[in-house]
Amino acid sequence: MPRITRAALIQCSNPLEDQMDLARIKSAMIEKHLPLIRHAAEHGAQVCCLQEIFYGPYFCAEQHTRWYDMAEPIPDGPTIRLMQEQARRYGMVMIVPIYEVDMPGVYYNAAAVIDDTGTYLGKYRKHHIPHCHPGFWEKFYFKPGNLGYPVFQTRFGKLGVYICYDRHFPEGARELGLNGADIVFNPSATVAGLSEYLWKLEQPAHAVANQFYVGAINRVGTEKPWCIGEFYGQSYFCDPRGRIIAEASRDRDEVVVADLDLDMIQEVRNVWQFYRDRRPETYTQIAKV
Repeated sequence: MPRITRAALIQCSNPLEDQMDLARIKSAMIEKHLPLIRHAAEHGAQVCCLQEIFYGPYFCAEQHTRWYDMAEPIPDGPTIRLMQEQARRYGMVMIVPIYEVDMPGVYYNAAAVIDDTGTYLGKYRKHHIPHCHPGFWEKFYFKPGNLGYPVFQTRFGKLGVYICYDRHFPEGARELGLNGADIVFNPSATVAGLSEYLWKLEQPAHAVANQFYVGAINRVGTEKPWCIGEFYGQSYFCDPRGRIIAEASRDRDEVVVADLDLDMIQEVRNVWQFYRDRRPETYTQIAKV
């Protein structure tokens, strides 16, 4: 029988105009996501990924220490415990991106991976941290990830995570492929303009080069008070041939559900022998600092 994994992506707008009360922001975003998570489960999703720092706005549009209070430990914080309950209730693997505090003064942009029994499997910490133009001041908030490129074994396939700006770097995507990923999820917060034309170019290219599925998530709407641009949604799945097989709208909350045929990975690798034909001994510059 074919190995089919039904997977879901959730894209969501921030429901609040007021950006001052951090507890209210977090509570409202979590409450908004719960019915969307239920929707994914009711439509048969076995794996569900949320967007980058799903429980808040993209606060990196400014540099202010008050946002440090949004961070929680992984896995011992209240949000991850709640999502473990959701995973257990629905029998659904969940990828939950939040703002992580590791110790006082040390924070990461991270994602917890929870299996369908509610068991915490591990986490990924975003490696590539932008601080490049107005509105993306991430080095103020995040330390670069230090846990490598883990792949998590679940009943529904081997799952990897890459977060937002990571997607501009092919090296990490190759690491995930070499580590055995069947599906790589990239939760993001990206606005129209500079990089929009890359949204449907880079990640299908990663899927082709590494012969795995990609689930790309982007939030929607314009977040006040910063208004750095429109988060343009268009979350999608693409297959190991780089074809987009399911896609969300540009401007509304949505759950994207797709059936991913994991047997296609082997079929594609039987045709395109990219792993066989790699020449890592000749790549002398890639790992140089």
